[in-house]
Amino acid sequence: MSPPEQLQSSSTTSTTSTANPALWLRIGYEFIFEFPRPTPMVLLLYVHPDRAGNLIQSESLALDPIVPVEDFFDAFGNRCARLIAPAGQIRITNDTLIADTGHPDARDVLAVQNPVENLPASALPFLLGSRYCEIDRLSQIAWDLFGKVPPGWQRVQAICDWIHANVQFGYKFARNNKTALDTFTERCGVCRDFMHLAITFCRAMNIPARYATGYLSDIGETIPDPTPMDFSAFLEVYLGNQWWPVDARHNCPRIGRVLMARGRDAVDVALTTSFGPSRLMKFKVITEPAAAPGELRKAG
Repeated sequence: MSPPEQLQSSSTTSTTSTANPALWLRIGYEFIFEFPRPTPMVLLLYVHPDRAGNLIQSESLALDPIVPVEDFFDAFGNRCARLIAPAGQIRITNDTLIADTGHPDARDVLAVQNPVENLPASALPFLLGSRYCEIDRLSQIAWDLFGKVPPGWQRVQAICDWIHANVQFGYKFARNNKTALDTFTERCGVCRDFMHLAITFCRAMNIPARYATGYLSDIGETIPDPTPMDFSAFLEVYLGNQWWPVDARHNCPRIGRVLMARGRDAVDVALTTSFGPSRLMKFKVITEPAAAPGELRKAG
């Protein structure tokens, strides 16, 4: 099974060959859900097809108890799984290795802004408003703040600089209905809120921007984040005829970013969706440097 060709991306998200990578990452997760009755679920827990070739082996979901799983690709080219969780508890896990360049996020400070009339049709949906990105409410504010900044990478960087300086990060500020306008007004949020605001400002300035999520390591950070490992949101902007990863929360290129899913905003990339009542009993994410597979075999 392969994703639709028209949805394949030219994103510069870090990729490398598994033959001789600069870095191996151990990635994975453990979820335990409890359900009062059999409940359909959709999961976006696979590494994105753009990075799947870097995995040491093809991914599969480890489920306890074992239930049938159907894989499919959504409208944005994300690899998804659907299943019916039984009544009681279900444990969903994965633990694997992925090859990485070991380089920070790619960037090009000279990347130009493409005129709207020259954009590929596939980029046009990422200029429009969406559930968490109210362009109509924030357009004038965006032009007031960034209209005098030269278009292209400089304007995207100015947007990220402003958000990084004016929005306070904190898990206590999280709520599932917070929009870009809420984040602008309240000046606080979690990583998804930072990205929704950046995406909205970019789209208001005619820069295609899409929401993305995945693994992010602490490699290269002088002060590692003391909170438990989590998945991390970022955004991708279309400049100079290609997509670039950008992070309005950290506001600097990071090492070891692994894309899982992308869409218009967080609505499109929920990693787990339950179509009925459920309770999350355990949530654990793994992202850390790993020894090369050959070294692991020698050690064993």
